[in-house]
Amino acid sequence: MTTSIDSNPSSAQVLLSALRILGVLVAAGTLLVSTSTAIAQPTTMSTPHLPLKQNGGTWPSGHVQGIAVDVRGGYIYYSFTNLLAKYDFSGKLIGTLVGWTGHLGDLDFNPADGKVYGSLEYKEDKAFYIAVIDVDRLDRVGTEASKTEIFRTVYLPEVAADYAADMYGDGKFDGNLAVTRDHRYGCSGIDGVGFGPAFGRVDGPRYLTVAYGVYSNAERADNDHQVLLQYDIGDWDKYAKPLTEVDPHHSGPSTPQGKYFVRTGNTSYGVQNLSYDETLQRWFMGVYPGKKTSFPNYSLFSVDARTQPTMSDLIGVPSVDGWEQGQLLALAEDGLKDAPTSVRGWHQKADVGFQPVGHGLFYLSMNSGTKGAQTSNITLMRWTGDAQAPFAPVKAEEIP
Repeated sequence: MTTSIDSNPSSAQVLLSALRILGVLVAAGTLLVSTSTAIAQPTTMSTPHLPLKQNGGTWPSGHVQGIAVDVRGGYIYYSFTNLLAKYDFSGKLIGTLVGWTGHLGDLDFNPADGKVYGSLEYKEDKAFYIAVIDVDRLDRVGTEASKTEIFRTVYLPEVAADYAADMYGDGKFDGNLAVTRDHRYGCSGIDGVGFGPAFGRVDGPRYLTVAYGVYSNAERADNDHQVLLQYDIGDWDKYAKPLTEVDPHHSGPSTPQGKYFVRTGNTSYGVQNLSYDETLQRWFMGVYPGKKTSFPNYSLFSVDARTQPTMSDLIGVPSVDGWEQGQLLALAEDGLKDAPTSVRGWHQKADVGFQPVGHGLFYLSMNSGTKGAQTSNITLMRWTGDAQAPFAPVKAEEIP
C-alpha cells in the first residue's frame, strides 16, 4: 500500500493522509502505538452463534418472568419465579439455582462484572431486593441458593418505603392489596431491571435501572406512571449479603441515583421487563396491559435514551399545591399514538422475557405450560420499527 502526498501539502492534507493511514492500520487489526513499542495485535474473541430459537426447559415452578443473555460467553438465563436456569447457546442445560420462596422477576446480565442481576420480592416482609448472582460459578443442576455464596442480595429501602406508604393516613398498612389507596404511586414492589446509561444520555457510566411493579386499580388516578430508579452499583459489594428468609436483611443504599416517571396509563403490575438497547439507544418497557378505558393500554413502551428528564407535574398524583412533581421522561415519538392521551406504544407481547443482543436483534420469550410445569420458548427477532408489527423473526442469514 502506498499513499501519495503532494510535494507542498497543506496541514489539512497532511492530517487527512495521516488519518487515512491510521484507518487502514486499524481496519487491518494493527495499531502503531509508538516508535519504540512493537505493533500490538488486538485480542480476538469469537462470539458464539446466536440461536434462532431455544426452549428453556419445563420446570415445577412459577411462569417465566424474564431472561438475560451473555452474548460473548454464549449463555441464556431464565427466571422461573423460584428457579433460575442456565443454558448455553447450543441448548445444553448448564445448571439451575433453587431454594427461595420469594418472587424472582426480570433479569439482566452485566458484562462489566459477569453477574446476573434480578428483582426479588418478599411482599409480606415489605422486603425488596436485587439478587446478584455469580452465574459463572453456576455449573450444576439443583444448586441451593442458601447453601452457596454465588447468590447474594441488596435491599432497596426506597421501594419498601413507597410500597408500605400509608396513603390513607389512618396509621394502618393494608398489605398486598390492589384495591386500596395505600402504596405510593400504586407501588406493588419491583420487577423490570436493566443496565443502561443515565437518562438523557447514551454515553457515560452504566447504571442498574429498576422498575416498580404497579397494582392494576382503575379506581385511583395516582397510579398512571411507571416509576424507574437508577443505581450506581460500584460500591454494592459492601451491601450484598446472603439472603436468610427467616430474618430478611436491610442492607442496601439509602437512596437511588435518580427517580424517574413515565406516564403510560395504569398497567397490571407495572414494568415486567425493562431493557436498554445499545444499537437503537432506547429503553423498552414490556408490561401486562392495563384496564383503564381512558388509556390505550399498550403492552410495550419505549423511551429514547437522549430524552432529557424534566421536572414536571405527575398528573393524578395529588400534593398540597396541586400535582406532585417528579423527573418526567417522555415516551419515544414512534409506534401507535392514542390521540386523547398522546400516549405512544405498541401492542407487542414483551412481558415474560425481552432482551436486546445488539445489531437491532432481540430475544422475545413466550410462556406456556400449566401450574408446576412451566416453560419458555424464545425467538430471535429483529426490530422493524413498524407501528403495527415492531418485530419480525430473524433468518439465519441475517445474523451478523
